[in-house]
Amino acid sequence: MNEIPKIAIDFASLNFSTITPMIVAIVAALIILCVDLATKKLDKSLYLTLTILALIVDLGFVFGFNSDARGFFDLLLVDGVSTLAQAIIVIASIFFIILGFAKLRFQEFRYPEYFALYLFMVAGFQFMASSDSLILIFVALETSSLALYTMIAMHNRLNAIEAAIKYFTMGALTAAFFAFGSMILYAQTGSVELGQISLILTQTEFENYFVILIAATFIIAALAFKLSLFPFHLWVADVYEGSTSALAGFISVVPKIAAFVVALRFFEIFIVNNDLFIQTILYTIVILTMTIPNIIALLQNDIKRMLAYSSVSNAGFAMGAILIGTNQATQALFLYWIMFFITNLGGFTMLWLNRTKQYDKGSDHSMQKYAGLIKTSPKVAVLMALFMLTLAGLPPFALFWGKLYLIGSAVNAGFMFLAFMMIINSAIAAYYYLKPVVYMFLKQPDEPMLYLQNATPIMKYLAIFCAVITITSIFTIEPLLQIITYYTQISGF
Repeated sequence: MNEIPKIAIDFASLNFSTITPMIVAIVAALIILCVDLATKKLDKSLYLTLTILALIVDLGFVFGFNSDARGFFDLLLVDGVSTLAQAIIVIASIFFIILGFAKLRFQEFRYPEYFALYLFMVAGFQFMASSDSLILIFVALETSSLALYTMIAMHNRLNAIEAAIKYFTMGALTAAFFAFGSMILYAQTGSVELGQISLILTQTEFENYFVILIAATFIIAALAFKLSLFPFHLWVADVYEGSTSALAGFISVVPKIAAFVVALRFFEIFIVNNDLFIQTILYTIVILTMTIPNIIALLQNDIKRMLAYSSVSNAGFAMGAILIGTNQATQALFLYWIMFFITNLGGFTMLWLNRTKQYDKGSDHSMQKYAGLIKTSPKVAVLMALFMLTLAGLPPFALFWGKLYLIGSAVNAGFMFLAFMMIINSAIAAYYYLKPVVYMFLKQPDEPMLYLQNATPIMKYLAIFCAVITITSIFTIEPLLQIITYYTQISGF
């Protein structure tokens, strides 16, 4: 009988340092589950602390990475863009989980499984940002998505269950789209690595172009869902409303930066080759994503739903950078999203601080709830107004610089109409962001309200920290741009 040849694997060649940050998050999640199995008497804040410590160690390994970009059977690609994206993912995850140190202990924070799922989800997003293999991206996408669906449902309110089911249903369709598109690309090129796919398509001059367009269309639909781009954004408002403010803020920032990196690697294939059809589709999606949700946001009387549609519009702004495809645009994408993260963190922190277990008029954060806030709680009113004005993109606050750099990259690349639409939509956004400010400063309160019921000292300090960063952002733009430029140049973007 013929002997089966032995496969020898050199563990040094696997380059385990590429996967170490994700291993830290996964092992920490398993430890939390095992500790809870051993004893039920521990305070749940211990699991929150362990989660934060694990993410800090994770971040240390991200920044301490100093090895070959490829690893783990060439499935992982840890280049400069990956490192930058992972850093944003982990730092944002640390700040949003800190909001768990609240006075009111809601349903999900009573379970250690919530924190384990949180770590599994973060690891999934890190895998998405650290690979150009369609297989690993798909597995990471599903891992993070399934954890997120469960976390939303754990809020144990009727609209939370409804939001999780809607998110899951559309997410399942998205998974099918991504898998089908990947299958077609593999059939055409014989590879699942985006770098190899790009090389083969270029060498064959996009042979069977119609089939490739079908594959690209399916993957565009899948990425558009994760990025909440038009017309795949219909789930956003319901999911945000059904989630806690802390988790809604997380959803608005972290999953999208991972998806942006995947989109950056995928669409580079077509943008470098000046594919007019794909560029036209992207241009249309970007314009509609910036505009339609902005108009819908004008009609909202709930601050959380308004922020949901605003985050869709902001995703359209950031997606414009991928459409432009220049080095400056790539740097603008990361600068814009970092500024958006800081501002959104502040905004959703204020909503979380003012959260109560009593729900008035079917809405947790109606505009009317904050009427006359300047008279009843001036500090809260000033902080909320600051974050609203920053999200509106008014100078000299943080998001203004991100928008300015992004619009500048569009002008420099000759995308004049895109730059014009960015300016118009910024003006529209300024109108609806001023709406809650008007309620807080110019309206009379209906009845006395108790604010900051959910606040603890650490959460108050977090809100103040965000406010300081937002105001002093003009002094941090230059060093931040230098860091972003360094990492993007490593990757060749």
